[in-house]
Amino acid sequence: MKNAVFTVLKLILFLFVFFIGSIFPPFHFEHILIATPGTTRIFIADGLLLMLALYVVLVIVEALRKRLRTAGPWTTLAFVLAIIFGLMMKFGFLTRSAF
Repeated sequence: MKNAVFTVLKLILFLFVFFIGSIFPPFHFEHILIATPGTTRIFIADGLLLMLALYVVLVIVEALRKRLRTAGPWTTLAFVLAIIFGLMMKFGFLTRSAF
């Protein structure tokens, strides 16, 4: 039960970092998906990279505390679900119109 609660909290934390990194991109890593004369679709990867950095830090802390075997799969599950939910909510996607 405790693992499930912490997994949900980590999922919320990952989604929050993904969202904030997509709105306020500190690194400005942008990938142009579609460029037409009227609109340009861009993916801002900063939120995804910040979320990956947070995941690596959490896994390192779990390894140092010797909890990697029990907490590692739950953290990975929260990370993967945050990627799926964040992309479904279109975090990081930007449309610029010429009009």
